[in-house]
Amino acid sequence: MQGEIKRILQEKLASGLSASVPSLTRREIRLPQVPGKALAVVGMRRSGKTSFLWQCLSDLLDAGVPRETLLYLNFEDERLAEMDVTGLSFVLEEYYRLYPAFRDRETVTLFLDEIQLVSGWESFTRRILDSEKVRLFLSGSSATMLSREVATSMRGRALEVTVFPFSFREALAHRGELPAKPWGLLPKNRRSALERAFHDYLQTGGFPEAQGVADRDRRPLLQSYVDVAVLRDVIDRHGVSNPVALRWLQRHLLGSPTAPFSIQKFYDSLKSQGIPIGKDTLHAFLGYLEDAFLIRTTAMLAASERQRMVNPRKAYPIDTGLIPLYERTGRANTGHALETAVFLELQRRGCEVHYLRTPGGFEIDFHATDPEGRRFLIQVCADASDPATFEREVRALAEAHVRFPEARPLLLLLNPPGPSATPPSPVEIVSALPWFLDRAA
Repeated sequence: MQGEIKRILQEKLASGLSASVPSLTRREIRLPQVPGKALAVVGMRRSGKTSFLWQCLSDLLDAGVPRETLLYLNFEDERLAEMDVTGLSFVLEEYYRLYPAFRDRETVTLFLDEIQLVSGWESFTRRILDSEKVRLFLSGSSATMLSREVATSMRGRALEVTVFPFSFREALAHRGELPAKPWGLLPKNRRSALERAFHDYLQTGGFPEAQGVADRDRRPLLQSYVDVAVLRDVIDRHGVSNPVALRWLQRHLLGSPTAPFSIQKFYDSLKSQGIPIGKDTLHAFLGYLEDAFLIRTTAMLAASERQRMVNPRKAYPIDTGLIPLYERTGRANTGHALETAVFLELQRRGCEVHYLRTPGGFEIDFHATDPEGRRFLIQVCADASDPATFEREVRALAEAHVRFPEARPLLLLLNPPGPSATPPSPVEIVSALPWFLDRAA
């Protein structure tokens, strides 16, 4: 290994052991409590993975862990472009030369950010998990650190921690506006301010860097996130030879949030327009976009895997702020944004999420099972002031509850229905804003 790279790594080692923790917005992300596993922090670019690593380091400091046992290293440095896995071994040996008493006695925590830039990182991390007393946090913004490839590279040695863009609670905390009291104890003026903030959140989304940015600047910023993710994490990474079809698929999915999506129908549409593409390739493209965290999909709840595969999936953007980029009519699209926000919030809370259809032909937005095994039927509606709309949504939930009596049926509303609207038991009307504010909901 070149002497210059060694010098740079020694500098990074010294900095990584002494750098002060930056002041950052706290993320409400749960860490798996499984000893002996590396934690792979994954998520879309610019969603806050590096900040979350610093939060984890800060939490260990607050718990009394000595700072000298916490090493943060970021490998996104053009001076390390020629570095390979021997550089990782050099850093570790240099560390133990500084603290020889720690080896095999103290647990040393390594935060390896942008680790995918180092060729051979997988074998290094597997080796030290087996041979050293270490705890590992791994993060990166390249497709080599995405979920499918982490599972393959680490062979069961890593657990994923997904970092989404800010939730509504986190966006409020970022601005110093997260309420300290429950919704029911807040004064009217405070509730009105939160309602305004929630409508803004549905339109602007939760990417940290986009918070508080003017509309004319936020749109190109978010568009650049999409373009970079598609180019680097999909086209370059997977050697896509038909970028035209891929871009059509990307625009279709982001321009039709919450809508059922069928590969067969999309294939027929491209074929009719003279765009040559195979169905297997489209299936691969869909997987690439989801692996890059640009979209998230959910399948219909069904008794068999075959039924799940033959029915359309529903696709959601990773952030509601992406919806206006592809809304050509200029509408606010509040209903789609609300449903997307609910879906992403359910995923943040660790729920297994599907949609379903009732025997009567009604579609239920979400059947969700939380980590404690509680089940929910959730119908999302931005405006139920029209009696016919309210009756249809309630009827759908009541019919679904007959099939799933153990699930709690919730009608999640942005705007309350008229005063005479009373759902039949056991359907519950829940206001969306308090639901988003309550982490235990």
